[in-house]
Amino acid sequence: MPGDEASPGSPLARAERFVWLTARVLEQRRFAYHFLGGGADPVDAALGPYLNPDGGYGHALDPDLRGPVSQPLHSAYALRVLDSLGRCAGQRVERLCRHLTQASTPDGALPVLRPAARDYPGAPYHPLLDDPPSELLTTGPVVGVLHRNRVWHAWLFRATDYCWERVETLRRSHPYEIQAAVDFLDGAPDRSRALAAADRLGRLVREDRLVVLDPGEQDAYPVAPGYAPGERLFPHDLARRPESLARGWFTDEELARSLDFLAAEQQEDGGWPVRRRAWAPGSSLERRPIAAIEALLTLRAYGRPLTTGRGR
Repeated sequence: MPGDEASPGSPLARAERFVWLTARVLEQRRFAYHFLGGGADPVDAALGPYLNPDGGYGHALDPDLRGPVSQPLHSAYALRVLDSLGRCAGQRVERLCRHLTQASTPDGALPVLRPAARDYPGAPYHPLLDDPPSELLTTGPVVGVLHRNRVWHAWLFRATDYCWERVETLRRSHPYEIQAAVDFLDGAPDRSRALAAADRLGRLVREDRLVVLDPGEQDAYPVAPGYAPGERLFPHDLARRPESLARGWFTDEELARSLDFLAAEQQEDGGWPVRRRAWAPGSSLERRPIAAIEALLTLRAYGRPLTTGRGR
């Protein structure tokens, strides 16, 4: 919990040094809030400069998209931060929902990338299209967090319908889309429907080998088309918290192996690796502190020790 005291050389102490050395102000303050007893106000203040007049978020809040333009991926990250602070409500979120209405495709859901980004650099694995389709990849996490916080806005009706239709008809998928589906299902208000959909998705994940169930046998699991070499997900990437519906997809042994692997992935500098294709130095540098915070939050959620260690 916030305020943990880390012994020198512990996973938390090593991660803290990494964050102070490499992270943006936002991630520094997120780390302090989650692990050092810091307040929510500094995190909120650090998120503010990413907010645009249109109610959306830009300015490379998600490191994969550079430039000032509001994009759905930025909104998803902003909502995750606000959710963690217990501040996903009020006029700011109302304005964001109005922005999402304007940013949506004709079917009422979100694309990965709006054409307005044409003048700014972005990761090549997010192709820029003149008429981009809706994607569960972006819509699912946004809808899930809004529902979890009991936000109601007209935009949510069609966006929620889109997510249900997509999740319940998936026959082929890829790991990040499954991750987005879990984000949606974990927040969906119809819990019985979410349980049924999660049960079917769990079978799909295992049958199609979409996550690595044994980190010692990674080569036995195919890398999804378009992913970087070695870019695979593990049970902890889907069941990031014990209360997630994805937790039921994995045995205790499979999850324990996954968490052992996650803990062992902490590198000499105190951070965690990012396996996405490296396309710009700034993007890669900014994403690693995000990965470190998420890794620590997942390990702590499952009761793994963060504050003791032998040191190096």
